[in-house]
Amino acid sequence: MKLDRQRFRDGARAGIPFAVAALLLGATFGVIARPVLGAGAAIVMSAVVFAGSSQFGATAVLAAGGDAATAIGAGILLNLRYVPMGIAIAPSLAGGALGRAAIGQTMIDASWAMANLGRGRFDASFMIGATAPSYPAWVLGTVIGVLAGDAIGDPERLGLDALFPAFFLAILYLGELRSGRLAWTAAALGAAIALALADFVPPGVPVIAASLAALIGLLAPAAPAAEESA
Repeated sequence: MKLDRQRFRDGARAGIPFAVAALLLGATFGVIARPVLGAGAAIVMSAVVFAGSSQFGATAVLAAGGDAATAIGAGILLNLRYVPMGIAIAPSLAGGALGRAAIGQTMIDASWAMANLGRGRFDASFMIGATAPSYPAWVLGTVIGVLAGDAIGDPERLGLDALFPAFFLAILYLGELRSGRLAWTAAALGAAIALALADFVPPGVPVIAASLAALIGLLAPAAPAAEESA
């Protein structure tokens, strides 16, 4: 796929506010992960995995006394939401399998939502650009959290524990809720499913189950032929 440089730059500018959130979340992860994983392992994990929710989930399992297999399983379950996201964006990607897979590696929640053009179409160049600021911010944040953990102290004391829900609510609004009543219905149904399952199933399962609410989008009227060809 040929990268549209202008759309990449547009995406990078749009991704800066989310990169700031990634920096703060990364610092929180560094503080929490250092006593569990060690300083070096926490930084390497952020550089290689680059998946906030799964990293927090896996670290929480280890901190509670779980083994590595359970921690990895929790991380995988939390990241399974990228399967339906990848299916959604796949028709908008050009090129061979390896190139498309490489583009998929740049997909994070915020950039995927911002790249959504509606009607099942995505701007891949914009998505790559929107992800670009968040990766170094996440790794740098982890380094800050690891090195300055004693000075930062308990992340909850600073209100950093509220960043995750605020972050995903912002993505939800940015990506879907402005599109109408059906989107609000799907969001409410997904939240209800996740809350109902949260206390009864392993971490990550409520997120995957909640994605079933997206099927309500099948009730949306088809786009007029003229609009689809535009």
